[in-house]
Amino acid sequence: MAEVSSIHTSDGAARMQALVAAAKEAGSRGPAPVHLWNPDHCGELDLVIKADGTWLHQGSPIRRPALVKLFSTVLRRDPDGYVLVTPAEKLSITVDDAPFVAVEMASDGEGPDRQIRFRTNVDETVDIGPDHPLRFEQGKAGFRPYARVRADLWALVARSVVYDLVALAEEREGLLGVWSGGQFFAMGEADGAAA
Repeated sequence: MAEVSSIHTSDGAARMQALVAAAKEAGSRGPAPVHLWNPDHCGELDLVIKADGTWLHQGSPIRRPALVKLFSTVLRRDPDGYVLVTPAEKLSITVDDAPFVAVEMASDGEGPDRQIRFRTNVDETVDIGPDHPLRFEQGKAGFRPYARVRADLWALVARSVVYDLVALAEEREGLLGVWSGGQFFAMGEADGAAA
């Protein structure tokens, strides 16, 4: 098993440049086929995705949206955590909550015929349904909906969008939830779901 190391300073900058080049080549047409790649684990990259969707490299925000979008195409969640992966290398990163944020929502239709679509902070769109379900968590931070973007990568629904989502809620068999893509996604019991 390869030794895991942290990548810092000039080595980190070189690794970042190599990752950018490899990601451009591998993911030039949307998300790369990261599920097919099994390179050696090369260590950790000082990259953090904050709960609000901000990507930090060595503690500083990545200010180029195109670079964030590029990295998002080679992001994968493995059993031991989140990684950026190319055909040649795999680097661990830190994700505070979910790697994406659903920043915009559109809805068409009603009831079982409704289709909800989210746009993420990296301009990926997701049609909610069996392949891209919603899940709802209740915790210390309150009511938190998530939408699956791809594989085991989820988007936290931004607070401003949560209000639009909750406005679509309806009751079904004692549960409060929303329909999308022919599927009902329960938020919780009708008497206290979206509190």
